[in-house]
Amino acid sequence: MPGGRRAILAPLRGRRRVIGAALFLRRPERIAFEPDDLLVAAQLATHSALGIDKAVLYGREAYIADELQRTMLPEHLPRCTGVRLASRYLPAAETARVGGDWYDAIPLPGSRVALVVGDVMGHSMTSAAIMGQLRTTAQTLAGLDLPPQEVLHHLDEQAQRLGTDRMATCLYAVYDPVAHRITIANAGHPPPVLLHLGGRAEVLRVPAGAPIGVGGVDFEAVELDAPAGGTLLLYTDGLVESRLRDVWTGIEQLREKLAATAQLTGPDHPPPLEALCDEVLDMLGPGDRDDDIALLAARFDGIAPSDVAYWFLEPEDAAPGRARRLARRALARWGLDELSDSVELLVSEVVTNAVRYATRPVTLRLLRTDVLRCEVGDDVPQLPRLRQARATDEGGRGLYLVNRLARRWGRPG
Repeated sequence: MPGGRRAILAPLRGRRRVIGAALFLRRPERIAFEPDDLLVAAQLATHSALGIDKAVLYGREAYIADELQRTMLPEHLPRCTGVRLASRYLPAAETARVGGDWYDAIPLPGSRVALVVGDVMGHSMTSAAIMGQLRTTAQTLAGLDLPPQEVLHHLDEQAQRLGTDRMATCLYAVYDPVAHRITIANAGHPPPVLLHLGGRAEVLRVPAGAPIGVGGVDFEAVELDAPAGGTLLLYTDGLVESRLRDVWTGIEQLREKLAATAQLTGPDHPPPLEALCDEVLDMLGPGDRDDDIALLAARFDGIAPSDVAYWFLEPEDAAPGRARRLARRALARWGLDELSDSVELLVSEVVTNAVRYATRPVTLRLLRTDVLRCEVGDDVPQLPRLRQARATDEGGRGLYLVNRLARRWGRPG
């Protein structure tokens, strides 16, 4: 120390280790430190160390939970036929930024897509972890092509098995671009808003249902029109509810915001999807971020009837031959004769596979979009799956060859 100066060096002891030191100095003209000063310095150092230690631990936990939640959200939305997608996720304010909001878009058979948005109650790492489990379960159930109400029922059972008191709200919708219809089931979630092409914004009347985790309740699904050019907005309650407004006031403000935004582009042109999401988030004012926000927007383009060819085939030996002829005529009508050989082979193989097990008429559908899609449906509940046939097997190679050939369409070599 410089000559004449007086000092106390007090270690800052956290719960497990020394995290720093506090230095108290007095100039030479001041009186020397006394034993009471040493006690005061020790108390200040102790309280300061505990406060710093708590802040570090809280910041670390919040960072881990925030990163955990973000890694569980989809990094990119899929490109689906007949629908365009956009999404946003915003964490809550610093005081309660970790939540359990999620969104998802899952391609389904038949060119359909499942749109999912959910919210696990609470703000903690537990909420983020439960969110990840429910999202994974929803993806698995979607792969089984279950109806929306059945998906919510199984999610409710999953929440019961988790044995937690955390409930969740969820909205699960399936969009069919060929039929221009959407089927929606709700589990206690805020209703979606549909922005029509002419600029009218409509809050869809969907049965509210009970939140996931209540147990012992039934969920109801409704089927609604999904007009081309319309935009469906799914969101969590953080967008419409805060300390400054109740949820229904927020939903009405959201509806008005969508309608006002649509007026800027005119009645014949829907607003750009990404810009629309940004405009929606701009409705949040200062102090309006009590909860995290998940937002999923879907623009319905649909598939025109002229791009769809659909037939019913009786489950008989002649079905594959008839399927080849019908497919050939459709390709000729669309000017896609160069694909005839590949399409006939694929259609013949898949229809043959369906006829072997089906008891009711088999459906064959061709969709002309950015790619040519061939879809075959039957009444067998089990979904077909690829197998790696052994060298001695006489079957099990059909779907594998179909998959390999379909992936090579339009590729050189």
